[in-house]
Amino acid sequence: MVEADTCKPSGKLRGKKPPPGKCNKGHDSDCCKEGKFYDTYKCSPPVSNHTKATFTLNGFDSGEDGGSPCECDDKFHEDSELIVALSTGWFNKKKWCMKYINIHGNGKTVKAKIVDKCDSTMGCDDEHDFQPPCTNNIVDASDAVWDALGVCGDKCGEMEIYWSDA
Repeated sequence: MVEADTCKPSGKLRGKKPPPGKCNKGHDSDCCKEGKFYDTYKCSPPVSNHTKATFTLNGFDSGEDGGSPCECDDKFHEDSELIVALSTGWFNKKKWCMKYINIHGNGKTVKAKIVDKCDSTMGCDDEHDFQPPCTNNIVDASDAVWDALGVCGDKCGEMEIYWSDA
């Protein structure tokens, strides 16, 4: 089993105060705090057949908390699609684009397609909806993936999962 703390921060980013109404708080997303330092990562923990990750909720459609069109296909996607974004290191310069992974959580498994990157190197700007950079061990998923794992209500938003190549 690979632990998520095997990749050390590559730098720090100083948070800026978002302009009024510019930080998208959808899906309980955090907004950058002025003056706070956020760790940035160019790497992610090694991928195995049982990679531990933090599972988060993301919107991939226009106007949602994901921000820009998806990195893999330059398109927005609906919340009903079984799709995810991976932290920068795992995303590995689009190596995983449009490939599938199995996500194991809540006693269930779901197969989802990788369409985007959860940026671990940048944040607190307009392109990233004034949200902090992702940590190095994120699988950021659509509502449909959460639903497929049978997780909703107050549990929805963040939990520990394992993932593997499908």
